[in-house]
Amino acid sequence: MTTPRVLGLDLSITATGYALSDGQTGTFKGPWKGDWRLVAIKTAVAGQADGIDVAVIEDLPTHAKAAGITGMVHGAVRTVLMELGVPYVLITPATLKAYATGKGNADKTAMAIAALKRAGREFVDDNQCDAWWLRAAGLDWYGHSEFDMPKAQRDRLGKVTWPKLAVGVAA
Repeated sequence: MTTPRVLGLDLSITATGYALSDGQTGTFKGPWKGDWRLVAIKTAVAGQADGIDVAVIEDLPTHAKAAGITGMVHGAVRTVLMELGVPYVLITPATLKAYATGKGNADKTAMAIAALKRAGREFVDDNQCDAWWLRAAGLDWYGHSEFDMPKAQRDRLGKVTWPKLAVGVAA
């Protein structure tokens, strides 16, 4: 079985963090105004999603499911992933934090420290850090973790509804 190509996405209207399947991270930013940002983010994600087996997206907080600009970003990105035939999975912020740090209420600093301790990774901003952890969670779930994680933290991923991947990709 081959290692799945996982794209991590921390969605935001002003600074969407991403982690590519090769581990590179970045942040989509730009001079766009208003709803044109949605089009720019959708286009940027489409450019990164080619050949991806699964996208792992940080979900909206429970209290914000039906409203807000970030919800519009989610709609634009989910639409382009569906159009490209890329399955995606949503991980709540609390589950991602618990996976990364052991605490569901961890702050951005704790997430960055955990990445540094586990993999020696540092990031330009917290958007990239979260996207990297989303990619790491996907790789871990599909049996291709790039570093050791405590079982209790790994078990947190069982709360997520993971898609079955294409034949030939480890599931």
